[in-house]
Amino acid sequence: MIKVQRNAPSTNDIERALRLREVIEAIYEVNKRIPVIVEGKRDALALKGLGLVGEIITLHSGKSLYDFCENVSERFHKVIILLDWDEKGESLNKILSRHLRGLWEEFSAFREIIKILCQKDINDIEGIPKLLCRLGGNETTWH
Repeated sequence: MIKVQRNAPSTNDIERALRLREVIEAIYEVNKRIPVIVEGKRDALALKGLGLVGEIITLHSGKSLYDFCENVSERFHKVIILLDWDEKGESLNKILSRHLRGLWEEFSAFREIIKILCQKDINDIEGIPKLLCRLGGNETTWH
């Protein structure tokens, strides 16, 4: 029988987890008053699991992208767009960014920083809790 020893998280992994938690904390603070747009239900559940308590809007709600954007722009003056960074997510992000111009730019750094911190490990929002757990121990929330 071969015993496999699990490696402890590296200093770099722990640093990435810490920075990722800081970004999630910042999103948490903004999300108290500004909604977050995600692709699907699992993304929304992941963010709620990380402690977000504000409104989270799922993109895949049966509406066309145009109707979705019209509805969002009528209801909100600002939004955070947190779509996945796989090929489909990037494409949807471009479309939403164009249709919701003026509503999201202030918070665009959130998605970009998350993409950088997650590197090649994951390419979706729903994977963040497990990645945090793997990188730095537990992914428990601070709220």
